[in-house]
Amino acid sequence: MPAGLDIERLYDEHAQPLYALLLNFTRDEADTRDLLQELFIKLARHPQLLDGVREERAFLIRLAHNAAIDLMRRRGTRDQTKANFAAENISPFAPTNDPDEAVFREELALALGELPEEQRVVVHLKLWEHLTFEEIAAALEIPANTAASRYRYGLDKLRDRLRPIYEEIK
Repeated sequence: MPAGLDIERLYDEHAQPLYALLLNFTRDEADTRDLLQELFIKLARHPQLLDGVREERAFLIRLAHNAAIDLMRRRGTRDQTKANFAAENISPFAPTNDPDEAVFREELALALGELPEEQRVVVHLKLWEHLTFEEIAAALEIPANTAASRYRYGLDKLRDRLRPIYEEIK
């Protein structure tokens, strides 16, 4: 590994948010771990990929997103992959001792899983990674207006889906 690449720093700073993003996208913990490992191995083997990169986080998000899309393509048709994902209840949230909070987190995880993947990834990047629409657009290689629209549509769906649960536990 060249002296200029600090892979440990990259991993320490970015692995956890990339893991959360990939898990939200793939809905499978094993696939998520594999994709994250592949991403950092790729960087270790080809450190020149980071040459000239101004926004490290956005670049790594783009690599992770592309790796997840490649995985889906390798697996076959999108419909089959979505059917497999829908059968699993994967939650990106930490456990809680508050029963109402636990119910809400479970329902939120289910509602996120029901969003189209394009909306789900934008909602995740906006809410959990606190990226701007411009940063999301750069990371996903889409127009900023598209990122904003996907976010708005995703939030509308989440709001509609979760309103009855919220009203019940508040």
